[in-house]
Amino acid sequence: MKTAPINDLIGHLDALLNPSAFDDYGPNGLQVPGKEAISTVVTGVSASVELFEQAAEHGADLVLVHHGLFWGATGPVDAQLKRRLKLLFDHDMALAAYHLPLDAHLEVGNNALLARAIGATDPEPFVGIGVRAQLSAVPPEELRARVREATGGREPLAFLAGPGEVRTIGIVSGGAAKHLDDAIAAGLDAFVTGEPREPVMNDAREAGIHFLAAGHYATETFGVRALGVRLAAEFGIRHFFADVPNPI
Repeated sequence: MKTAPINDLIGHLDALLNPSAFDDYGPNGLQVPGKEAISTVVTGVSASVELFEQAAEHGADLVLVHHGLFWGATGPVDAQLKRRLKLLFDHDMALAAYHLPLDAHLEVGNNALLARAIGATDPEPFVGIGVRAQLSAVPPEELRARVREATGGREPLAFLAGPGEVRTIGIVSGGAAKHLDDAIAAGLDAFVTGEPREPVMNDAREAGIHFLAAGHYATETFGVRALGVRLAAEFGIRHFFADVPNPI
């Protein structure tokens, strides 16, 4: 079985995603060390006991996630974090995480890949971590159906209050409903995110824009899976995506 040095894998991801360009909520890159030689990488959206158990079943040497273990100021290790860390230590699995850099990337990022999945073209940066893109006069109900299909059949919460044909769209995955205001200011026809907020229904209706909340988890499976596929192709190692569905 082919292996690759973990430093080469992390160096490749750092060069691709340029995490130093982002003021993020937690550390990007290697968060927990493990084996030096990697033959199997398991990707998933959020660090958790269930994800780590799946990774161990696949024989993972490296677990690569979008949402890591550490956020903000670090403090004492509580029982939950201990249990998660113990799984990593017991199976000698390293953990790496890439958050905002993986949202923003125009090739392997969550937002660019979601745009591609719904048939949008010409993605360009929007509000730092999202994308704005073009659609070919798509009816609102078709847009809803495309978003549903792209996110694995999850029905989006949709307020279809915009024009009869959607030509411009903003996409910011995860918990980014606050950026509806930016989409309105930019004159976009539609805005897609993961989680809604209470004001968005009235804001969308009053501004005449389509708003779709397609799920935080569902909109952020794209990037980390793409990273795993890329590592497998570049280094000849095995890759598995571990799905831990979350309705939020």
